[in-house]
Amino acid sequence: MGRRDVTIYQVAQAAGVSISTVSLALNHPDRVSPKTRDRIITVAGELGYRPGTTVSGRARSRSSRIAVLAPFSSYASYRTRLVGILETFGPHDIEVVVHDTPPATESASPLLETLPVRGDVDGLLIMGVPLGQEGADRLHRWGPPTVLVDAVNAEFTSVTFDDEQAGYLLATHLLGRGHRRLAYLHEPYRPTDFTSAGLLRLNGVARALREAGSSEPGIEDLVLAGNDVPSAQACAAEFARRAERPTAVIAHHDLLAAGFLSGLRTAGIKTPDEVAVAGFDDGPLAEAFGLTTVRQQFAESGRHAAELLRSLIETPQQSPLRTLLVPRLVVRETT
Repeated sequence: MGRRDVTIYQVAQAAGVSISTVSLALNHPDRVSPKTRDRIITVAGELGYRPGTTVSGRARSRSSRIAVLAPFSSYASYRTRLVGILETFGPHDIEVVVHDTPPATESASPLLETLPVRGDVDGLLIMGVPLGQEGADRLHRWGPPTVLVDAVNAEFTSVTFDDEQAGYLLATHLLGRGHRRLAYLHEPYRPTDFTSAGLLRLNGVARALREAGSSEPGIEDLVLAGNDVPSAQACAAEFARRAERPTAVIAHHDLLAAGFLSGLRTAGIKTPDEVAVAGFDDGPLAEAFGLTTVRQQFAESGRHAAELLRSLIETPQQSPLRTLLVPRLVVRETT
């Protein structure tokens, strides 16, 4: 029996559940218990069922539809990547459907497992969310061609940034300026098996310190109350009141670095004379604050990921490719 012959009614009957439960398991899997979800997915897979497209939605079959998942509300960098994606797909009459996701740092289980099963998209871009094995299996069974950005899974084509090397570059620069006691400023995160971009950057900083061979190299962990400017400003105010403090601060991204720098200036702390400050990303904010940072080509990475996805849609049976983007240090007045 081909998948076009199988209905949701047959899946529900074979799985021993209601039609509405099947619909939830496929479209809103986080609202169904893992045991029930797995049973439905297994049965649907055995029957060869895949959700079809709506008549109205696919009557326009000459065009394509791409879904993009990312923590857009939490990080401006993904919105910039989206610009590159839209620029690439726009001339090809490809519709882009955007889904906002929580950041991995706020979840005790950050791996993307409960991915909705969609029959109305021709390709999928997943940005900034690590893909777990269940999610990978679901994509292989149901999903369209998929490209990961800022996440790696050996089974999928991906575009990533060398975050550890970025941290290494910044720390090496600061060590060259005579700093030996550094601080790393980052948003709060829950301990998980997933290594976030922020932790990879911290690993790079630690590697540079180890290689420095100084008798007392070290790095202090500065955990913010939130991922925003007020939290960074509050942290800077507390930092400025210390009698002893690190001489350089590396922030997880430029927005936090700018907030910290603003708080230092309010407290009368001179940068870089008393404290050096650096970040990651290099957008207009970094240039406006004269911030030393590591440049990421966000729009370019979005365009590259979109081109890879277009290629996969045209030729689905390609082997997974991994693109690793190289960081570039940008030195300005804050160090």
